[in-house]
Amino acid sequence: MTTPLLIILIGFLIFLGHYLAQFFQRTRVPDVVGLLLIGMLLGPVFHLIDPASFGKAGRVFTNLVLVFILFESGLEVRFEQLRSALRGTMSLTTFNFIVTTLVVAALAQWLTDLDFLSSLILGTILGGTSSAVVTTLARQARILPQTATTLVMESAFSDIYTLAIPISLISFYSGATFNVASLLGQLLSSLVVAVLVGVGCGYLWLLLLNRVPTLLKTRFSTPAFAFILYGFIELMQFSGPIAVLFFSITLGNLPLLRRGWLSAILPARAVELTEVEKDFFAEIVFLLRTFFFVYVGMSVVLDNFYLIALGTGMAVLLFLVRIPVVMAAAERNTPQFDMAMMSIMIPKGLGAAVLATLPAQRGLPGGEIIQTITFAVIVATTVLCTGLFFLLEKRHILGFYQLFFRSPRPIDAEAAPALSKRGN
Repeated sequence: MTTPLLIILIGFLIFLGHYLAQFFQRTRVPDVVGLLLIGMLLGPVFHLIDPASFGKAGRVFTNLVLVFILFESGLEVRFEQLRSALRGTMSLTTFNFIVTTLVVAALAQWLTDLDFLSSLILGTILGGTSSAVVTTLARQARILPQTATTLVMESAFSDIYTLAIPISLISFYSGATFNVASLLGQLLSSLVVAVLVGVGCGYLWLLLLNRVPTLLKTRFSTPAFAFILYGFIELMQFSGPIAVLFFSITLGNLPLLRRGWLSAILPARAVELTEVEKDFFAEIVFLLRTFFFVYVGMSVVLDNFYLIALGTGMAVLLFLVRIPVVMAAAERNTPQFDMAMMSIMIPKGLGAAVLATLPAQRGLPGGEIIQTITFAVIVATTVLCTGLFFLLEKRHILGFYQLFFRSPRPIDAEAAPALSKRGN
């Protein structure tokens, strides 16, 4: 595709993204599906654009999208929501990762030529959820604030598992050393360091905004600091997404911080992000996520229909086993509709796609099988998640989930005013 045509296409995609967003507001049909289909037509179907031609720029772009989405989402999270969602988040993240890993590994061991360790690597790669998809849908769903916070935090926290464990297993397969104690220490330190640095940098940035007035003259200074934070934490081999999320949560809770004991270290007239700045960030996120989902569609690999069908079957089964995971992790007073929404929020993202390329790059047996199945699961879970989201928003399939999530749980947020009030 020539440069002028590519520029025309970019403009067309921006208009298309706005149209699909408005279409979603009228019909509740998620715009993600349309963007994925456009990407698939441009990539694997008509071969107009080859994602490989983007090289490392493609991976940089996906990380850029992730930073912006987590940053903008964290600004809306309040400490009350965070406190009520934290316990459920850790349970949900851990249970979902373990169950997903075991189910995928068992199916791969049974239905493919992968050995046990390769099957386990595949399972751990698919053990998380996509922050871009989950955050987009969770913010549009009619659920309690703490439920949305739990889903956003799960998608960020799951990166700790899906980065550290697969890479450790791949290194072990390649002949490097592997130690369970060091792995557990790495997981814990990645979480703790990322949270502490994210919160600390939030306070630091609030102080800098008050002492360096020139920083207030550009709307990009705060996102730029978030980029630096993300890159620095990733270089330290900790969790960049967690750090950015807690950095933005700190910025979004400035009024509450002034009333607490930390008010002593904050200026009396600390600068807050204005609504204009938040709207600007929201527009940037909208543009980036539009191109992100098109890029996901272009990245689909359609070279082995048996493995694609297997990956699709795995995706369907993962949606079913997610139901008992949610039952085990959710609070007793979580509304049935919220639990149903939690049950469908398991799309896989480009992080899994990047990890899936590592076994083949390092010459592991079955590397191509792992990559093809992973891409199939990514597309299938994303399409199924958005499709089920539409049906659930229309209450068409709520009755199915009510078979599992029965009373005395309230039906939805409107039937649980006390709980909803505590989350605001």
